[in-house]
Amino acid sequence: MSGPSRSRDAILDQNARAWDRLAARGAALARPAVDEAFGDPRGWLAGGAGAAGGRSWLPESLVGLEVLCLAAGGGKHGPLYAAAGARACVVDLSAAMLDLDRQVARERGIDVELVQTSMDDLGMFAAGRFDLVVHPVSTCYVPDVRGVFAEVARVTRPGGLYVSQHKAPASLQATIDLGASGRYELVHPQQNDGPLPPAAPSRLREQGTHEFIHPLTDLLGGICRAGFTIEDVGEPDHTAAAATPGSFAHRAAFLPPYLRILARRTATAAGPRGPGIVLVE
Repeated sequence: MSGPSRSRDAILDQNARAWDRLAARGAALARPAVDEAFGDPRGWLAGGAGAAGGRSWLPESLVGLEVLCLAAGGGKHGPLYAAAGARACVVDLSAAMLDLDRQVARERGIDVELVQTSMDDLGMFAAGRFDLVVHPVSTCYVPDVRGVFAEVARVTRPGGLYVSQHKAPASLQATIDLGASGRYELVHPQQNDGPLPPAAPSRLREQGTHEFIHPLTDLLGGICRAGFTIEDVGEPDHTAAAATPGSFAHRAAFLPPYLRILARRTATAAGPRGPGIVLVE
């Protein structure tokens, strides 16, 4: 047990304040997209969160698509999807992270809808509104992912795509540094009734946040049970040749840090497949 359970509201409040602080000091995950990315926004997106195994997961064209960038503030995803022709909406819990999107949109003359709310509370959106939901790493910040996937399923058009990335459960279970044995060791059980204990800032943990381990049963199974069909899964390669023992790249060779999932909303009698949802092979 990692500590006493806390209410959902208290957890979200702490995480929002933690991300506000990370944004204020320009942490790596709170840095807006670079100028080069806006030169070819779809290409940049397709080569990042929208790709795995050499195959793009994004639609062939983003023009005119309703795209939800979920828990994705920071001046990167929303502005780039908008620059690629989508009608982009960014949801984030942190006001400071949304401010970064607001600044980038203003500087580049881009229209981006910004909504401050939790990823499991999307009641302000109509059912089936979005053709594509893009969800960078963030499910670790909520204690229960069932509500997240249920809300994503509700707002995704039948036939629409859900591209998400998550912290791999085994990576969160393990030590960040090499132990006395010279190995990365599993020290946290998958099932906890509370968040992980605090850890020093690193590429694997964000300072001041409450983080939770979600097993594959909850991630893969949860997406399927919410009403999606999983079409592809990948573990992004963060290894490097001759990486220094104990470094992020060295650890990634033993414990891939992320899990990327491509899912399609199950088509129902409620409507046809969303427009423009054609994958690039």
